[in-house]
Amino acid sequence: MHEHGAGTPDGHETHDFDAAYWERHWQDRPAGGPPPNPYLARELGDLAPGTALDAGCGAGAEAVWLAEHGWQVTAVDVSAEALARAAERPVAGDAAGRVRWQQADLCDWRPATAFDLVTTHYAHPAMPQLDFYERIADWVAPGGTLLVVGHGSTHHHGDGPQHGDGPQPPAEATVTAADVAGRLDDAGWEVLTAGEQQRSVTAPDGRVVALRDVVVRAVRRR
Repeated sequence: MHEHGAGTPDGHETHDFDAAYWERHWQDRPAGGPPPNPYLARELGDLAPGTALDAGCGAGAEAVWLAEHGWQVTAVDVSAEALARAAERPVAGDAAGRVRWQQADLCDWRPATAFDLVTTHYAHPAMPQLDFYERIADWVAPGGTLLVVGHGSTHHHGDGPQHGDGPQPPAEATVTAADVAGRLDDAGWEVLTAGEQQRSVTAPDGRVVALRDVVVRAVRRR
């Protein structure tokens, strides 16, 4: 259920983002995968590692980064193909023993315990996007952290950041930082980061892709 910005849904079509869609998506993708999202280091670098859930882990870049930085990671995705690729991703040292890959539909699955960190990166579920973020936020332990990275509404593709004539994610898969933060009530959460940022990455076909990223980090109050 994970999709990096360099491989967003095609055009403006409407997708169900169900298991069949994601299985086709990953089967059609070239081997390998993008590097871990840069917001991990920026937002989580000062945290002591604990237990983490990567919700919609895709090909596993973020889960592996977390494991290599000491986290005990449960990495969940609806696609068997994505998880097979994730399991083949190179892992430094003994970090492979700190990742548990699990195939499940996050719209139905619930963890047995809460986590010190719940994070998701460009996941598009078969349910309303903001409802999904609110759902996984419930799995953060008191004092724990939620990190959401999603697609902003001006997510352009083209030969460079200045071009916007390529495919964009469907409207139902985009959010604003204010929308995400608005699902976290003040009594239960302290929002530390809520912003939008543009950056560029190189797609598998060599195109330079401009991403509009929504980044929200919050701590559950004890």
